[in-house]
Amino acid sequence: MGNNISRRKFIGQASCASLGYTALFSTLFNLKAINAATMFNDPGDDYKAMVCFLLNGGADSYNMLIPRGDSEWQEYKTTRSNLAIPKSKVLPLNPINNSGTSLGVHPSMKNMQQMFNDRELSFITNIGALINGVEKDSIYQGTADLPLGLFSHVDQVMHWQTGIPQDRINQGWGGRIADMLTAANTNTNQNISMNISLGGTNIWQTGNETVEYSIDPVYGSTMIDGYNQGDWQLSNMRTQAIDNMLDQYHHDMFKKAYIDVVKVAKVGSEQFTTAVDAVNLDTSFSDNRVSQSFQMVAKTIAARTALGMKRQIFFIEFGGWDHHDEVLMAQEEMLTIVDDALNEFMLALEEINARDCVTVFSMSEFGRTLTSNGNGTDHAWGGNVFVLGGPVKGGQIIGQYPTLALESELDLGGGVLIPRIATDEYFSELAMWFGVAPSELTTILPNIGNFYSPSSSRAPLGFLL
Repeated sequence: MGNNISRRKFIGQASCASLGYTALFSTLFNLKAINAATMFNDPGDDYKAMVCFLLNGGADSYNMLIPRGDSEWQEYKTTRSNLAIPKSKVLPLNPINNSGTSLGVHPSMKNMQQMFNDRELSFITNIGALINGVEKDSIYQGTADLPLGLFSHVDQVMHWQTGIPQDRINQGWGGRIADMLTAANTNTNQNISMNISLGGTNIWQTGNETVEYSIDPVYGSTMIDGYNQGDWQLSNMRTQAIDNMLDQYHHDMFKKAYIDVVKVAKVGSEQFTTAVDAVNLDTSFSDNRVSQSFQMVAKTIAARTALGMKRQIFFIEFGGWDHHDEVLMAQEEMLTIVDDALNEFMLALEEINARDCVTVFSMSEFGRTLTSNGNGTDHAWGGNVFVLGGPVKGGQIIGQYPTLALESELDLGGGVLIPRIATDEYFSELAMWFGVAPSELTTILPNIGNFYSPSSSRAPLGFLL
């Protein structure tokens, strides 16, 4: 059968849902979690941290990782038209696994270029949410299993966080890891979650038993408004009133449960504030929310012993990447912020002697169309991400960088690329590095068997030591 389906109809089909998976998965997860702690790789006394960096909005990542070879750049220039970065401005990369395609990065990514060439950062190319591997013909024929809401911000950012693109659920693979690892590490701090968010509430860090511990990028842990905020009379009165409420015994089970939660939060906040306030960093961070978030993560990692943490999972969100207009101007500014923040963070990790135990990885819900809509780009599918840190096998381009010529075997129209690497492969390698046993990967990522055998002796993608 030929390509007998319109792009509009294809988008509509991609937004349809099949119901019933959520309840089944949650039940299976609860049953498996009972024994999961014994299946984890023993973390021992070593410390590890994952930092998820979400570029929310769908970053135009083919203007981040750019071809530099003469013929490849000409394809890029023809397809991208007025959105193409001049070849003379593209910063060259020197990969250790040269696939024949010369690549570089956006001119605002000079620190990331240096980290790549210094073997601390790698790129994963043409990655996206998948249920199974799909081909262009099967998509047009309507026989492919596609993620729900394929071009929807709400759905796709959810799928990257949950790892289950065939359904809409409210728990993430970071939360599922924390559920298991907390059970396996009973001596860790019980008042502060190992999942710490600097972007508010998120799905990725939410598990069956785990919720994120939300902190402010500048002020750190905050308790109740007005509690212990200065020596003036009104603050003292509020503080005393809250203490009186917490000291009372309530016979009503709901009131008692509420008070118990507030007490734990109060103790945790005090512990966090004391530990982090004792950290003084010499590394300077820029005065913006992204850099300040990474600074707070660095201070929290430096306080890991005082906090009693063996494992920590951090979440930082940088929004505003939905560039339907002014993509060139916006990326010049925003990629500079990203580039500076990552460099500052790595310098701080060096200062606190934690560079070898922290991995930073990026997410963005989808790539953008290769073609211009006039002055920006629209929602697409496959894109590029980066991973960096001491545990990273840097200087690699993971995956086959696709041709950016239109009407290729991966182009669904207008430069919407079918991904060739599934997010499951990306996430599973991070999970195993963090401590998940291969035999438990399907508990964390139910679709992983469609792309990688957990019994394999090789890593899913090979970007971590």
